Amino acid sequence: MSPVKTVVCIHGVWMPGGVMMLVKRRLQNENQYRAHLFDYPSHHGTLDDNARSLAAFIVAEEFDKVHLVAHSLGGVVALRMLVLKPEAPVHRVVCLGSPLCGSRAASQLTRTHWGNTILGKSVTAGVVDDAASEWAREVCASRDIGVIAGTVPIGMGRLVTSFGEDNDGTIAVSETRLPGLTDHLCLPVSHTGLLLSKYVTDQTAAFLQRGEFLRDT
Repeated sequence: MSPVKTVVCIHGVWMPGGVMMLVKRRLQNENQYRAHLFDYPSHHGTLDDNARSLAAFIVAEEFDKVHLVAHSLGGVVALRMLVLKPEAPVHRVVCLGSPLCGSRAASQLTRTHWGNTILGKSVTAGVVDDAASEWAREVCASRDIGVIAGTVPIGMGRLVTSFGEDNDGTIAVSETRLPGLTDHLCLPVSHTGLLLSKYVTDQTAAFLQRGEFLRDT
């Protein structure tokens, strides 16, 4: 089977698709992937609507087979798409700092009168109310899913909660450890740093090619 060389990059909440541009360029220029940006209404769109929009994007672009690289909420959207559209031609998925097992920072925000408004519909539905750990088991069984978690605690999450464990400032490492993952890797970067680090992108490309991250020998 010929290697899959097309990637769709999926951004997180409150961000435009262009926030993934550096990841896209590195995948293209340094790893020879054909990378595309998927933009969706991460704040006011519902989780299922955003997941269906991703599926429609893949169909419209007529990709034969594709990888997904997703940051934060984007990883939840990617996995939800594979639940709703299991026939989608997706080979491997890399989630960068995605709250696949919920988020204590997001949950803490929902306890305020303005928290749900700030978080938006997709975070409330797919992170706070019903995390991917509750519905993504079959996705992990049918696809190679890798997660990179950050361990540099610089981010907005620390303003609303106390983690008490390794975290990237927004998401705790334990909140990224979805049962059934193909591989999981912790790196010394912050939540935003996951999008800026060349080493993170290199490890992402390694997983897309091999189905596992690189480890020092």
